[in-house]
Amino acid sequence: MMFDFDAPLDRSGSNSLKFDARQAYFGRADVMPMWVADMDFAAPPAVTEALVSRAQHPIYGYTLYPDSLYQSLIDWCQRRYQWSIKRSHILMCPGVVPSLHAAIEALTEPGDKVIAQPPVYFPFFTAVTQTGRELVTNPLKLEHGHYTMDLEHLEQCARQGARLLLLCSPHNPVGRVWQRQELMDLLAVAARYEMTIISDEIHADLIFPGQTHLPLADLSDSVNVLTAIAPSKTFNIPGLGLSSLVVPQKADRKAINQVFDSWHVSAANPFSITAYEAAYRHGDAWLDALMAYLQQSLDSARRFIDAELDLIDLIVPEGTYLLWLDCRQMNLDNQALRAFFIDKAGVGMNPGNVFGDVGSGFMRLNMGCPRAQLDIALGKMADALNDFTR
Repeated sequence: MMFDFDAPLDRSGSNSLKFDARQAYFGRADVMPMWVADMDFAAPPAVTEALVSRAQHPIYGYTLYPDSLYQSLIDWCQRRYQWSIKRSHILMCPGVVPSLHAAIEALTEPGDKVIAQPPVYFPFFTAVTQTGRELVTNPLKLEHGHYTMDLEHLEQCARQGARLLLLCSPHNPVGRVWQRQELMDLLAVAARYEMTIISDEIHADLIFPGQTHLPLADLSDSVNVLTAIAPSKTFNIPGLGLSSLVVPQKADRKAINQVFDSWHVSAANPFSITAYEAAYRHGDAWLDALMAYLQQSLDSARRFIDAELDLIDLIVPEGTYLLWLDCRQMNLDNQALRAFFIDKAGVGMNPGNVFGDVGSGFMRLNMGCPRAQLDIALGKMADALNDFTR
């Protein structure tokens, strides 16, 4: 089956955050939107067909989670990762970020220390601070264009009393796909200090050739690992919200459910359930085609950046559709750097400092779009940089 990822789709006026919030976020509505981490590709046809079919039943009432929903995730993880998940361990949640908040509330007490590893997806920080916990940072190390975990510093954090770590795997925004030995070393630290890990694996399916995503929970029985999973990034359906937490311990599942109950929220939406199951049951071919397309986009972008963007270095991603751009050679502060790309290039990206102070001088570019759009954005950046260096 052929899928056309080059087809341009006009999202303006669809209440798209990525497109219709440009004026509010960037101060102008005409920047190229290369920021919010959703893609400008149509969702898999199987998902759209399932949604249309469900919409034809004209009652959209309170909805149960069918057994087939859970089985679709179990089958997907077995098929793609040889990871066997127990049905009883799965909690359905209204999104990964709410599930992080709920898990932190359930597993820790106000004032407890929770570790994040910046530069990292910024809701990790607010999930800690907004629940009244103390944020402890264990920054990644950047050496020769490659990020690694600083496990010696992580041990220092653990010795100071931190017993919960938020892991991003694969990593947003730096694009690392953690290797087996890295994860085993991390688990060894967690085991020594009886540390629980919440592993956000929402980008797990978006892996480039030559890399392998390893579910952290499948590597150890001795460390308590909770895994956040969702079809949202994989199949470009984040607006539908439904995600899952795989929680091995019964007491943790009960505590997290109690938090969700106290919020009076439910993820049981008839359309999110329909899309979730359709994606995991019928999305393999679409995903394989997507990753082949994204690999070609990455190769093209890498060649262009190396040849034309003299002051920018690409941290080559191993997974995700996000490019982490090292702009520190421009010698601009964060505000000036963001303004440069908005005002001079007309390209709207995420400034690196929102992912933590160690992201200062970086920008995150979303390449999940038709390649012609990516080429135009990179060309506009090259023109602006040429003027900058004159």
